[in-house]
Amino acid sequence: MPSAIELAEQFQASLVGDGSRILRGLAPLEGAQPEHISFLSNPLYRQQALASKAGALILNQADLSYLQDQGRTSTNRVYFLSKNPYATFARMAQWFARQGAPQYMPGVSPMAVVHPSAEIPSSCHIGPFVQIGPGVRLGERVVLLGQVSLGENAVIGDDTLVYPNVSIYHACVIGERCIIHSGAVIGADGFGFAPDFSAHGGEWVKIPQTGSVCIGHDAEIGACTTIDRGAMANTSIGDGCKIDNQVQIAHNVIVGAHTVIAGCAAIAGSTTIGSFCVIGGNANFAGHLTIADRTTISGGTAVIRSITESGTHLTGVFPSMPHGLWEKNAAILRGLDKIRQRIRTLEKEDPNP
Repeated sequence: MPSAIELAEQFQASLVGDGSRILRGLAPLEGAQPEHISFLSNPLYRQQALASKAGALILNQADLSYLQDQGRTSTNRVYFLSKNPYATFARMAQWFARQGAPQYMPGVSPMAVVHPSAEIPSSCHIGPFVQIGPGVRLGERVVLLGQVSLGENAVIGDDTLVYPNVSIYHACVIGERCIIHSGAVIGADGFGFAPDFSAHGGEWVKIPQTGSVCIGHDAEIGACTTIDRGAMANTSIGDGCKIDNQVQIAHNVIVGAHTVIAGCAAIAGSTTIGSFCVIGGNANFAGHLTIADRTTISGGTAVIRSITESGTHLTGVFPSMPHGLWEKNAAILRGLDKIRQRIRTLEKEDPNP
C-alpha cells in the first residue's frame, strides 16, 4: 500500500502531515476509517469533514483554512491540497481500482471464433465465445471479454476494454483506451425509411445505412447504449466523451470532444452536439439541430431548436407536484388557447382601455 508522500508526488498534491502514513483506499466522509482517504470539494460538507474518521482528506486551501480556524484539524490526519479535489480524488480512485482490478492475461480462448484474416497482436486478451470477423484489426493490449462480436473490418485501438455481449458492427472504428460496457450495440442501422404510399397502399422503403461509427480515444460507452451507423456519412463520437447507460444516438449524429451524456438521453439523426457539453438524463433532441459548445441540458428536457450561443444552460422540465394540484394546472393549461382568444377579442373591442 502507498504512503501519503508517494501519493502526493504521483498526483501533484501538496501534503500537510505525516508523509510516511500508509493509506489503503478511499471512502466517503461518513464511512471512512483511519486507513482511508476521503475528499472535500463542496463547502456544504465541511461539518461532515470535521466529524469524519478519515485518515487523509483531499481538499483545497480554503477548506483546510476553515478546518484550521475551527481548531479541529487532527495531528493524526494528513491533507492533500489540490486546486481540484474532486478530480484528484477521481485519479487516486483510478489508481486504487487498478490494484484490485481483474488481470486479463494475453491470449485467445480456444472457444473464440477468429477469422484468419483478422490482425490480433499477441498482447490482446480474447475471451470465450468471442466472434471476430474478416479484416478486423486490434491494437495492442485490447481486451474482448466473453461473447463480444466484431463485424468485418472493425478496428479497435490500443488498450481498449470491451465487456461481455457487446456487438460492434462492420467497419466501425473504436479509438484507444476506450471502455465499452456490456450490451452496447455500436453500428446498427440508423432508422431511415422513405415513405412511398398511395391511395392503394405502399411501403416504407429502407434507406441503406452505408456509413459507419467512429469513436475517438478515451471514450466510455455505457451498458445497453446504442450508437447507430450513418446513412452515408459517419456517426462520430469525439475524444474523451462519456456516455451513460441506455442512451440512444441516431445515425449521422456528431458528438464533440469531452461531452458527457447521462442515462436514457436520446439524440435524433443528424444532430451535432458541441464539445464539453453536459446532457442530463432522459434529455432528448430533435433531428438536424446544432448545439453549441459547453451547453448544459437539464435532465428530462426536450430540445427542439438549435442552440447557437456557447455556455447556454437549457431546462424544460415542469417540477413534480401532488397529483391533484397537477390536474388543476393541467386543466388551466388546456384552456390557455381559449383565454388567449378571449383577450384578443377584448383588445379589439376596447383597444385603449
